[in-house]
Amino acid sequence: MMAGRTYGGKLAIGVGITVTLTLLTIVTSVVGLTFVVKSKDATIASATDDLSSAENLSRLMEMRIADYRAYLLNKAAQAAQLTEQSHQEFRKLLGEMAKGTADPESRQKLDDISAIDDRHAALTAEMMTLRTQTNDIDEINRQNDLRVVPVREELRKALAELVALVRADVAESRQASSTRATQAIVLVISLGALTTISAVLVAMRLSRDLKREVGTAVGHIQSSSAQLEAAAAQQVNGGRDQASAMSEITTTISELLITSRQIADTAQRVSKIAEETEAAARAGDATIDQTRTSIGTIRSQVDQIVQHMLALGEKSQQIGLVVDLVSELAEQTNILAINATIEASGAGEWGRRFAVVAEEIRKLADRTAASAKEIRALIEDVRGAVNTTVMATEIGAKAVDAGARQFDDATNSFREIVQLVSTTNDATREIELSTKQQTTAVEQVNIAASDTARVSRETEASAVQTKQTATHLSTLSSDLLEMVGTGRH
Repeated sequence: MMAGRTYGGKLAIGVGITVTLTLLTIVTSVVGLTFVVKSKDATIASATDDLSSAENLSRLMEMRIADYRAYLLNKAAQAAQLTEQSHQEFRKLLGEMAKGTADPESRQKLDDISAIDDRHAALTAEMMTLRTQTNDIDEINRQNDLRVVPVREELRKALAELVALVRADVAESRQASSTRATQAIVLVISLGALTTISAVLVAMRLSRDLKREVGTAVGHIQSSSAQLEAAAAQQVNGGRDQASAMSEITTTISELLITSRQIADTAQRVSKIAEETEAAARAGDATIDQTRTSIGTIRSQVDQIVQHMLALGEKSQQIGLVVDLVSELAEQTNILAINATIEASGAGEWGRRFAVVAEEIRKLADRTAASAKEIRALIEDVRGAVNTTVMATEIGAKAVDAGARQFDDATNSFREIVQLVSTTNDATREIELSTKQQTTAVEQVNIAASDTARVSRETEASAVQTKQTATHLSTLSSDLLEMVGTGRH
């Protein structure tokens, strides 16, 4: 079955066999243990039920006897009912046990107990009837001991034998369950041993095939690695010579490239400075134009301020006239208040209220006159401040006009600078363009030389790596042969 297959196929077949046997062992173990557990559970349940029923028979028998004795003593109707009830339960349980048992010996013992119970029930019924007919307790006890007690003892003995028989059946069932469990364990161990032996045989077969196939493959690898090592040695020598020559060429071109780059960088910096100067000059020209516009705006705003200040002075004069009018009205009101007070004092009692009102009006006139004086003083201050502001504004307007004339002169100078810088910038750009073209040509030559040198170094490194790989491959082949134990080198 293994002939003509690859090692991977053989390994798959071996693993499949091992896995199959392992699964078979697991399934068999699970089935066997499940069967043993169920059998043991059934045995324990059956034995427990039988033993419990047998013990219940004995318990019902003792209850029946106790109720029977109580009736013989006091002839109570309740004791007779309990006696009959215990007897019915006894017969019912006895019938259930007879239906549920399949053991011939147990069934025979149940039949014997049933016959004895019939005789015992008939005798107890006769004694209970006799007790209803007489009150002679001694005679009743004598008849009971003579006729009922021997049958009762026989029934107790039969019940004890039934309990012993059930116990023996329980022990036998337990022994049978243990035997089945032992058989299941032996089967599981046998399958485990079979699986282990099969795995060992498969491993031995795979190991032997592995040694043979690896030995053949390693022989080819060693032959090829020797040839590869010789070719790599020749390639290393040629690569070293080529790399040395290209290294000298690359060094010379690198120096030339450095010089060209320095010239290009200098030209670029000069061009950049010229561009920045031109941009700054243009920005200065634009700034001056903006400043001129701002000065014009300032001039118009100053004129507006002067106009507002003059208007404020006129408004202050108008307010002064109004304040004078208010002051005059206050003086007249004060005079009228004094006259009203004098007239009120001459009117006697009826003029007192009017005198009070006149006094308040006089006080209000005094306060109004005082406020008018304060307002007049404030208006004088405002007039002085307005005049000062108008004079300062006129001086500022003259300074603005002088600054505007100076900005015109600066604007003309900046425009001349812009023209000169633009001419310088054009010349610098031409120098920078020529230098860049030269640098580009040198860089292309340098890149070609660098690529050639890099290829030479890579070729040398690849050859060295190939030689090392061939040597390492030869060593690994020897190690592999020793590992699989073929005995070949």
